[in-house]
Amino acid sequence: MALSKKPVTGMKDILPAEMQIRDYVISVIKETYAQFGFTGIETPCVEAISNLTNKQGGDNEKLIFKILKRGEKLNLETAKEEIDLVDGGLRYDLTVPLVRFYSNNSASLPSPFKALQIGPVWRADRPQRGRYRQFYQCDIDILGEPTNLAEIELILATTTTLGKLGFKGFEIRINERRILKAMAAYSGFPEESYDSVFITLDKMDKIGLEGVKAELLENGFSADSVEKYLALFQGLQEQENGLEWLAAALGDFLDQDIKDNLAEIITSVEATKAAEFKMVFDPTLVRGMSYYTGTIFEIAIPQFGGSCGGGGRYDKMVGKFTGNDVPACGFSIGFERIVLLLLENGFQIPGAKEKVAYLLEKGLPTDRLCEVMNEAKAAREAGQQVLIARMNKNKKFQKEQLQKEGYVNFKEFYKTPLQ
Repeated sequence: MALSKKPVTGMKDILPAEMQIRDYVISVIKETYAQFGFTGIETPCVEAISNLTNKQGGDNEKLIFKILKRGEKLNLETAKEEIDLVDGGLRYDLTVPLVRFYSNNSASLPSPFKALQIGPVWRADRPQRGRYRQFYQCDIDILGEPTNLAEIELILATTTTLGKLGFKGFEIRINERRILKAMAAYSGFPEESYDSVFITLDKMDKIGLEGVKAELLENGFSADSVEKYLALFQGLQEQENGLEWLAAALGDFLDQDIKDNLAEIITSVEATKAAEFKMVFDPTLVRGMSYYTGTIFEIAIPQFGGSCGGGGRYDKMVGKFTGNDVPACGFSIGFERIVLLLLENGFQIPGAKEKVAYLLEKGLPTDRLCEVMNEAKAAREAGQQVLIARMNKNKKFQKEQLQKEGYVNFKEFYKTPLQ
């Protein structure tokens, strides 16, 4: 069989120019999150299939790269169901591994625990711009903090990071799962149908209000419930303070404390933010993961035209492992999309060290070679990045290729020094 030169569909090789941007972004993320008290952890890429299919991951559970049992455990002849063949899978996000990690190690961790994870995840998704089947996630999570201090810190840390990377004018869209449920209850939808209603609502930005109406009716919901539901969104469009208006409209269907909690998050972040962005209450924000229990949020960057990260509160997930609920909240920055935007905008790494290429004629005598190596050593000690390479026959093309990698200065060394 001939070997394939192409990577697996939906995955990609990363060239040096992009790798430099990726390394820089990761360094900014780590440095900034450390300033907010987050500490790094690492979890395996493979998780038990029972953890990945616990009905907490929404549609992502349909996208798992599953791993066959190995050796004597794999018996194809007697297998009747998938569980007889599969015992593991590649993680589709970093939250499930974090919760398992915390469940095993909470006794030796501080409370609250502020975790930072950076690593690859895999989803058998349809590849598109800024979305691959293998991609990096950068998550920060706070476990053990029941108050909205967790949400405030997560939003401030994430937006400060985006500001340091040069982003401004973006939005943090924020909502509350209990507000979503209150709106559905107020409108008369049966409780067991809430998830179906929210799946349709999540398409609002693509199909609009009329599209949502048509799909809800097509799904068999009563016209009275649909009209009452959509009237809330129509009314919100006319309000300067949509959260206050919605709370008044919902009345006893929404606990006042929920509204006050969300308002405090918005006010506190706006008053103490370090980056140029706006907090926006968005009652159409759903987030696909069913493990969210309270506040949810997303990053909306106009240049991308979609979400560039998101998160929320998931207070019931640790209890799935331990039997005891632990308050938890997390925010994942859209690393691949952030890198894509930086590359498309011609981003230059600030304060990058000067990169110099030393090109050596072939056949350079040993004593001359040692002189060059010592000169390069001194330049590196002075803070330069020095590449030493043999001079190609097509020197012009060689320099052009090196310039693409950021080498702007060249020094040439010949067997006979040029006069």
